[in-house]
Amino acid sequence: MDAELLSQVLFAAIKTGTPLLLIALGEVICEKSGVLNLGQEGMMLMGAVVGFLAAYSSGSVGLGVIGAIIIGMFMSLIFAFLVLHLGANQVATGLALTIFGTGLSAFVGSGVVGQTVQGFQPLIIPVLSDIPFIGHILFTHDLLVYLSFVLAALVSYVATKTRIGLIIKAVGENPHAANAIGIKVLRVRYCAVMFGGAMAGLSGAYMSLVYTPMWIENMTSGRGWIALALVVFASWRVGRIMLGAYLFGLASIMHLVLQGMGWNISPNLLAMLPYVATVVVMVIISADHFKEKLLAPRSLGKPFDPRQMA
Repeated sequence: MDAELLSQVLFAAIKTGTPLLLIALGEVICEKSGVLNLGQEGMMLMGAVVGFLAAYSSGSVGLGVIGAIIIGMFMSLIFAFLVLHLGANQVATGLALTIFGTGLSAFVGSGVVGQTVQGFQPLIIPVLSDIPFIGHILFTHDLLVYLSFVLAALVSYVATKTRIGLIIKAVGENPHAANAIGIKVLRVRYCAVMFGGAMAGLSGAYMSLVYTPMWIENMTSGRGWIALALVVFASWRVGRIMLGAYLFGLASIMHLVLQGMGWNISPNLLAMLPYVATVVVMVIISADHFKEKLLAPRSLGKPFDPRQMA
């Protein structure tokens, strides 16, 4: 593989991995607060369809992104109310949210299936894009890819270097102790869940306004589920999430790369690579000797009632 082809492959891996990165950044904050939201796929699909409809009707991709973020936050707010205030099971509620979002997105977008919009265009950064090899890979993307770089840095900084990050970690590790020292546990978890919803909506907008600037039912193709595995694979560390997202992105395009190189393998078999990788990752991290190394919040998925003692 020559340098030019390698550059194109890595460029495509970043582009393909960006929606995974965006949604995983939201989920990692959500899980660090102790809430497991399995509704990522449904929120992502709703973000994709609402973002597309907003851009299609207004002619503005910016309004499309805003609409996608708002619907993602709204759906996450429904989830948060059910699990935080009503005490519903987080796993069951998350699964219901995905089913609901999948069906609702198909209904809402039924009239625009196959329609296209003028999505985000590449924003080539002068000087930096001229750097040999690296320039094309990192500095010839669209605005949302650059935004994902910034968001990854911000989430990493907030989670590890700020008081807000310590509060989120405290709530996720021991909500009763956090409540005892005056931290509003439910408020923190609400904010974390809504941030996760906003990122899921933004990820969906990327799918329908950048990656494939059109609306197609179930266009996320399971990326919400892959993102959930990615967070665990990365041990809840943002740096590893970023690397893992691009690795999964690379796996997603390898069937095209290998076909271009003349490999005589079924394209359907090669297209299974990212999902096979997801299953392999989940099997590996389920091994007992790996569990001790993971940084899973101790209260992840456990309900919290401020009226009860630990």
